[in-house]
Amino acid sequence: MDRDAGFRAFVDAHQRPLMRLAYLLTGEVHLAEDLWQSVLVRMIGRWPKLRHVDNLDAYARKAMLNQYISWRRRRGSGEVPSADPPDRAYTSEESAVLRIVLRQALMRLTPKQRAVLVLRFYEDRTERDVAELLGCSVGTVKSQAHHALARLRALAPELAPRLPDLDDPARSEGARR
Repeated sequence: MDRDAGFRAFVDAHQRPLMRLAYLLTGEVHLAEDLWQSVLVRMIGRWPKLRHVDNLDAYARKAMLNQYISWRRRRGSGEVPSADPPDRAYTSEESAVLRIVLRQALMRLTPKQRAVLVLRFYEDRTERDVAELLGCSVGTVKSQAHHALARLRALAPELAPRLPDLDDPARSEGARR
């Protein structure tokens, strides 16, 4: 087995979920591809050491989150916030429109807030898992999630009924797992 066969097997097994994470973080297909590629470049350079890591998926996710937050700090956002939805007509159902509104609102959050929401609610990870991946405390995850959801409610009030209520005991750590 050649040196890169293990790396190719890892990429084949994890490309879809990690690419989906990259897209959810960046909100753009091309940026998501760039993010994924930059993580792969870093990983293949370290592959001789990484192939002995127990949880490569978690390592790749953390690398992606760190790279994404680093990009956002350096590049800032080229987007111009707008309170109005795009002027194009949507012919799909209400759920498609709500996904678009949600995406636009997510893009206006800070990188860390977006990462917390994606990991916590889209990937359904525990607060402890999110804190571990982001390298912060559970309290920071809770605070970031609370502020991010409040900002989403302010940016897109039509989403408010569909957003989780963090004060609901059913969403607490013990009730989830």
